[in-house]
Amino acid sequence: MSYPRTSRPRRAGAILAAALLLATTACTDQSAPAPAGGTVSVTGPLCAALPTGTEPGNPTALADLPVDQALTWMPTLTTFEAALRTSGLLTDLHQDGITLLAPTDDAFAKKFSDDTWDTLMTRDHDKLRTLLKAHLIAGTRPLDELAAAGTATTLDGVTLTVTRTGDTTRFGDTADAVCADYLATGARIHLVNAVLGPLPTTADGSGHRAH
Repeated sequence: MSYPRTSRPRRAGAILAAALLLATTACTDQSAPAPAGGTVSVTGPLCAALPTGTEPGNPTALADLPVDQALTWMPTLTTFEAALRTSGLLTDLHQDGITLLAPTDDAFAKKFSDDTWDTLMTRDHDKLRTLLKAHLIAGTRPLDELAAAGTATTLDGVTLTVTRTGDTTRFGDTADAVCADYLATGARIHLVNAVLGPLPTTADGSGHRAH
């Protein structure tokens, strides 16, 4: 059993609160308020599987939420969101501008066995924080800006190469952006398809967690 599942009651409470907020807004305005920059456009092959248009959790609706609340609306990031809460790093997300390279649930399942992940979530929080900092970049950095710069330094002090080939932007020759440029209050979120950082792969390669 993986720890993101145990976080569902907490996530459900956050989702319910956000849903009530959106429902209250809908009583006076049938559309979610647009952020200061207007409608938010996200790009990447995974975007079609995420809420779009006027669906709850669509990119424009999330743009005015704090980043920790926005993450609860993204169904492919339950592992990442639970790890941020468990590690205590959520407070770092409220600094003056942060970019998240957020691995999907599938990325975590391909990287870590259940035993490894349970150890990180229950006991080895220092190592968990180091892992998560490998996915955080100071400043709110659009994907195009990161690609143009060619490098990005994460909060764990590692400088990643950022390369673009056609429509694909890759971080550290490891992780491709699969749905980029979500906005939240003081944050930008790029979903990626692999886990970054120095920890070894312990999953069995099937895409399913193994003990």
